[in-house]
Amino acid sequence: MAESCKYIFVTGGVASSLGKGIISASLAKLLQARGFSVTIQKFDPYINIDPGTLNPYEHGECFVTDDGAETDLDLGHYERFLNFPTSQANNVTTGRVYQSVIDKERKGEFLGKTVQVIPHITDEIKRRVLLLGQTGRYDVVITEIGGTVGDIESLPFIETVRQLRWDLGSQNSLVIHLTLVPYIAAAGELKTKPTQNSVKSLLSYGVQPDIVVCRTEYELGESIKRKVALFCNIQPEQVIQSIDAASIYEVPLLMKKERLDEVVIDRLKLNNFQEPDLAGWEGFLNRLQKPKSSVRIGLIGKYVELKDAYKSIAEAFVHAGAQLECKVNISWIHSESLHEDNIEDKLHSLNGVLIAPGFGARGIEGKVDAVKYARENNIPYFGICLGMQCAVIEYARNVLGLKDVNSSEFSPNAENRVIDLMAEQQDIEDMGGTMRLGAYTCHLAEGTKAFEAYGRKEVSERHRHRYEFNNNYREQFNASGMVTSGINPEKDLVEIIELPNHPWFVGVQFHPEYKSTVANPHPLFVGFVNAAMQKALKGKEKQTA
Repeated sequence: MAESCKYIFVTGGVASSLGKGIISASLAKLLQARGFSVTIQKFDPYINIDPGTLNPYEHGECFVTDDGAETDLDLGHYERFLNFPTSQANNVTTGRVYQSVIDKERKGEFLGKTVQVIPHITDEIKRRVLLLGQTGRYDVVITEIGGTVGDIESLPFIETVRQLRWDLGSQNSLVIHLTLVPYIAAAGELKTKPTQNSVKSLLSYGVQPDIVVCRTEYELGESIKRKVALFCNIQPEQVIQSIDAASIYEVPLLMKKERLDEVVIDRLKLNNFQEPDLAGWEGFLNRLQKPKSSVRIGLIGKYVELKDAYKSIAEAFVHAGAQLECKVNISWIHSESLHEDNIEDKLHSLNGVLIAPGFGARGIEGKVDAVKYARENNIPYFGICLGMQCAVIEYARNVLGLKDVNSSEFSPNAENRVIDLMAEQQDIEDMGGTMRLGAYTCHLAEGTKAFEAYGRKEVSERHRHRYEFNNNYREQFNASGMVTSGINPEKDLVEIIELPNHPWFVGVQFHPEYKSTVANPHPLFVGFVNAAMQKALKGKEKQTA
């Protein structure tokens, strides 16, 4: 193990969805601002190898890294906060751990031994926890343990934390426990008992938290902090208030105010730190909180009931809007609710339309109708992955005049399959981890909106799909006015389509939202929001004319 690397473990109690990922990312941001090299990893207790085959209604968005890992959406938060890419090593599930141990057992690596949770499963978890720290690239590795303390499925991870505390020593490891201090309106009081019980549960597994972060709707006050400290065997300064914030991007500054980074530095005996430089972050927040204009974008998808299904897209709008000092208001529109009779009512007031990624035929015709409306009414349009494919289908039907047009995903026997399965995908039977995943190069044509947005000829973007633009139709599309402005040079695949004679009509096969961060808003989102701002401005000018 890398003795110079320090390890922080973040656990959760009382309830799920308290924000372990945001606390982890906020602490990492503060340590990064102090000059430390930091990375974050997420350990999930479910038995799926990765979330790639999970329905978005089950687990929200599936985030994708440059190296093609399908991961938990918290890795998106890590990247957005730190402006640093994650990888396959940053997300581990129980399924992946057990798969690795079982593969070793089948190869005979444990020959003669009875394979058990302890030590074999915990040793495998331990190996993966330490993996990033052993690279020599990081001063601090933060490990977020998914689930809630007390859950059966989380027990091997908690036991591994207990063992690692012993292996690493108290100056090289630290445990942060995130809990809830609920406000009982009938009593008019904040209640600490759930936090006490959660910490007692953690103690029963042999793990003493060094810091307790209390999620709360109201200020805790010193008396409550002292009470939590007393019953959790820590000092009052080790009790950190995490009050509800209007934006997740306020949390690092709230944690700085609570001196979370100072407590961590003291407990881990970290040296050679500087005063935190958060000028860029504060500037971003100032622009975010004080916009000079606003736009309304329609996000059309099939999972809009669970907004976490489009988390990276929503955050990319935040980043782009802040750069342009514009408030992006998202209208969440279910694609199944759209049809020719109501499309005007649903979309006419929007300054822009984004059609989101997805899989399966449900809601497709509503998306295609939305593309047509945006194209014919000069509404700025942005199609991502399936959104690009819907734009291609709509154009082939209504401009090229082709009959029986579809994607082979939705209609395998269609006469004109303008979107088709990649050749190497034809014989694949396993669903998990077999799509076109991760970063691929894209060459941009000069004089196009894509080139204007990026400002360079070559970019790298992340993919997650099986179906592609059918190159048999490429000449026909280009001749009729739809430009294929981005091409993958290795396989000659169409990555970007656009309409030059439209205010802003761009579809991309990749997922630009995965690479948008606070420090570097994605240029295509910036270009799209800017086009929406121009439409909004023209609308106001017409009203005052």
